[in-house]
Amino acid sequence: MKKLLFISITLVLTFVASTTAQGQKFDFNGKWKLDASKSTLPEYTPKLTRINIRINGDSLLTERYYDTGDGQEYPFNENVTLDGKEYTITIYDMPRKTKASPGNEDGSLYMESTTSTSNDDFVSKETWKTEGGNKILTISFKNIMGGNEGTGVFVLNKIE
Repeated sequence: MKKLLFISITLVLTFVASTTAQGQKFDFNGKWKLDASKSTLPEYTPKLTRINIRINGDSLLTERYYDTGDGQEYPFNENVTLDGKEYTITIYDMPRKTKASPGNEDGSLYMESTTSTSNDDFVSKETWKTEGGNKILTISFKNIMGGNEGTGVFVLNKIE
């Protein structure tokens, strides 16, 4: 009887643990390109044109490309863990602190970054989600700089 009870409890705990782990799986890997017609982009917000994402275990590597406003793009790479730990990189002589953490059981991801310029800090809070069978990535964001706040959504289509 004790053996049967032990096996039953073990099976239940294994099921619960695997269900919890599956609920926090991220499926953002790939190359994504902005669909500007479906995106909501406030004025004076850096426009993310594309992003390459690779998640390996607890590591998130992104290669982001932003429109400079004159038809050119500037890229930068960032590597963080998914445990909320803050990491610092330098982008064009500006320090940037970023942290990422899992969202709810819906498979979302939260990223928060602060890029310091000579005049002010640019704070960005993002929520990432995939839709359409992992063919669409939405990045909802709130940006704050100089007391001004802007919100919007980048809608990106998977290209690879």
